[in-house]
Amino acid sequence: MRPVHTALAVLVAAVWGFNFVVIEIGLGHFPPLLLSALRFLVAALPAVFFVGRPKVAWKWIAGVGVALGIAKFGLLFTGMDAGMPAGLSSLVLQVQAVFTAVLAAVVLRERPGRVRLFGMAVALAGIAVAAVDGGTSGPVLGFSLVVAAAACWGVSNVLTRKASPPDALNFMVWVCTVPVLPLFGLSLLLEGPERDLAALRSLDWSGAGVIAYVAWVSTVFGFGAWGYLLRRYPASSVAPFSLLVPVFGMSSAALALGEQVSGLRWAAAVLLVGGVALTSLAPARPTARTPAPAQARAGDRTGARTEAAAAVSAGSRPAAADASPGR
Repeated sequence: MRPVHTALAVLVAAVWGFNFVVIEIGLGHFPPLLLSALRFLVAALPAVFFVGRPKVAWKWIAGVGVALGIAKFGLLFTGMDAGMPAGLSSLVLQVQAVFTAVLAAVVLRERPGRVRLFGMAVALAGIAVAAVDGGTSGPVLGFSLVVAAAACWGVSNVLTRKASPPDALNFMVWVCTVPVLPLFGLSLLLEGPERDLAALRSLDWSGAGVIAYVAWVSTVFGFGAWGYLLRRYPASSVAPFSLLVPVFGMSSAALALGEQVSGLRWAAAVLLVGGVALTSLAPARPTARTPAPAQARAGDRTGARTEAAAAVSAGSRPAAADASPGR
């Protein structure tokens, strides 16, 4: 990769890592489901009028919108609101790579090789260590909700693979239109209209800045830049930079929020990031016999589209895991 594009990849990882700090600040202004709804509303409007018509079937946009927008981010924001620290959330959420690999094996018949299976085991060991650390420094409910969010992210990754969108930014903007009304409805039902109205009435520059960051910087810029890189380079070249997201997430949470990073959490980070790297970057074994030359060429083209599509689901993990953002 050219140095300017390497710098761009690192910048996107930093944007997505710092996003967890911004979310933590935003939860001081808004209930979690309302904050998530506002994030997708502002990300979708007015961008949806400039990206053109959807380039994939609506069933894929709706499926990813539900799994990623409603389930993943709803659970993540609620888990952080329940007390899950921002830095630990940025780390634990990366177990989505394991969920993605398992679901891909079941749904897409991608047989994991020994290296990928070993990576999944290492990543799960990291989650176990993080759970021990979280059990001494945070609520079990918040930790469980973030793990559930990672599982939903895995579902959205597999749906994105099936969709194979040719334009990451176009796809993400249209996906952002799906969760808006359901999240507003869930917020009214579960968080109450009084709490929502109080948050909106007390909106200040800090709250507006939070919404602008999570919507425009993390979502529109982050996924737009990531998609640009994936169109210029193989996913295997771009993918490793997403492993920097929890590094930036934990360090920015420590600096900006004063979160303590224990020895157990550092150990969990090493295990989880290492396991995710092996799980994401190790190739899956083919499930069928070797195709004929013409079939093999067609399969190569399909595989290339699938690999690129895997990297657009939000926050972020390309190749076997995805890209989006946290982000």
